[in-house]
Amino acid sequence: MPDMQYVPHGAHHIAPDIHGQNFYTVDRQFQDLLSLYMEPGLRAAMTPHFERLGALAGGRLDELAMTADRHPPVLHARDRFGRDEDWIEYHPAYREMEKVAFEEYGMHAMSHRAGVLGMAEPAHPLVKYAFTYLYVQAEFGLMCPISMADTSNFTMKTHASPALKRLLMDRLLNQEPGRMLKGCQLMTEKAGGSDVGAIETEAEPAGTGADGIERWRIHGQKWFCSHADADVALMLARPRGAAPGTRGLGMFALPRRLEDGTRNAYRIVRLKDKLGTRSMASGEIVLNGATAYLVGDVANGFKQMMSQVNLSRLSHGVRAAAMMRRCLNEALAAARGRRAFGRAIAEYPLLRRQLMKIMLPTEQALSMYAFAADTMGKADKGDREAANLLRVLTPVYKFRACRDNIPVASQALEVRGGIGYIEEWATARLVRDAQIGTLWEGTSNMNALDVVQRAVGKSGGHKTLSAALKAKYEPSGALPGQYKGLLGTTLDRVERFVEAVASDPKHEKRSRLAAGALYHATTAALLAWEGATLGAQGGDARRLLLSRLVIEHRLAPQDPLSLAESSWEQDAIDLLLNDAPVPLAKATTLLS
Repeated sequence: MPDMQYVPHGAHHIAPDIHGQNFYTVDRQFQDLLSLYMEPGLRAAMTPHFERLGALAGGRLDELAMTADRHPPVLHARDRFGRDEDWIEYHPAYREMEKVAFEEYGMHAMSHRAGVLGMAEPAHPLVKYAFTYLYVQAEFGLMCPISMADTSNFTMKTHASPALKRLLMDRLLNQEPGRMLKGCQLMTEKAGGSDVGAIETEAEPAGTGADGIERWRIHGQKWFCSHADADVALMLARPRGAAPGTRGLGMFALPRRLEDGTRNAYRIVRLKDKLGTRSMASGEIVLNGATAYLVGDVANGFKQMMSQVNLSRLSHGVRAAAMMRRCLNEALAAARGRRAFGRAIAEYPLLRRQLMKIMLPTEQALSMYAFAADTMGKADKGDREAANLLRVLTPVYKFRACRDNIPVASQALEVRGGIGYIEEWATARLVRDAQIGTLWEGTSNMNALDVVQRAVGKSGGHKTLSAALKAKYEPSGALPGQYKGLLGTTLDRVERFVEAVASDPKHEKRSRLAAGALYHATTAALLAWEGATLGAQGGDARRLLLSRLVIEHRLAPQDPLSLAESSWEQDAIDLLLNDAPVPLAKATTLLS
């Protein structure tokens, strides 16, 4: 009997997704950057943990995330006796995801103490954010409580009194389920979102206990409280009689239960019905003279809180990088697995261009993760230059990566087609979750103003950034001299532009353009150095091609009606959409 040629039919026409893959082992670009930025011994020790979390993210965590998204938390206002013991019921899928993050991986504690995953010292930021990057490719919503617990621990370690640390820190850094306390932060009020100085919550002294801890009573409301039932919440309130604005705010740690086990005097009055991050509980809280512990200097609360906000902003950049990676991988799977009009849709010119619009911002955000985390590691060891560099990198990263995440998610959904709009597929959730990055920890406008008015205008961070980038790529013998010149010219042009915007209030409306230009110039330089270095080592030099695409499509003038085409660009796209490594010689030829 002659062989029968297989003809796809029915469900066989539907392109696969990437569920079931190991999100670490399939991510060669991530592995390449870890080899460049992470100390070899540390990388070797962490690789088994990255591999295991990558497998979980592509498998069990991905399943749990889909389930938890369909079964959001439920608030119960009273217990069965009619007592105001409000509590939040979570689906078991959410609790299992919590177990992975808090108990197994200690993601809330690893950067604050030794011992997590066998590390002899607190985790380097490259390690901590690598786990964030892998975890978020499966579940975004829970990363908010994880990140808030992590940043709250930083703030408590930095600013709390010795007595308050004795009371709380051991449990905040614990991984045992019966002993662990999870932290969060409560900022937003009806009167004060981005304008934090307008908040109305008040605090009154309640005396210092025998334990040496200064207690206060808090009255007011908090309007958008993510992880609403956290064990300890850091919050800002105005001591009665204090000055208006941010200068009059103090910081307080609000326990959900007091030392004797009784409920504190505040209520979760409702949960928010949100567009995305549905697995995680965000609510509204009314404080009726709730007991809180003073953290640090009562007149310096806003400044103390901003150090926590900046950490959260950096985390948001990494989370955006993670979601864009998931979007890119889903889009590639759909484009290669779907046939239309006799060919895989990945072969059509318009679709290939669409895939590049997903790939380019994805790789930019990954480079920013590695550079920012490496810089944070140096700043943590007392490097002042690195601290100043991190000051500008953080809002630049948060501003642009979170904005890029939205069109990337939408493009990935479109590549998948109509079924991508159906909630059975990850793309629909990725589109919904992408929106929050431009809202949490400051809108795009607030982050752009932070870049221009403070990081550039007050600290000169743009000059520090430009110098740091040139110090990376200029010594490279693998990078063509002509391209080094283009990078230098681009950096100088962006530096002059952002300085001009910062120096004149009438240019404030260009702040977003300035912040974006800094991001694109930074990533162009990083991609060039990374690609040249990897290529010189005999590895994949494709990031060199991405660098040139950033310059030409993000920083160079474009005539939208021109029909002129760059022959190099088509060749570059062919290489970038092929999984084979790009040799250095081929990449440098296309740069010229």
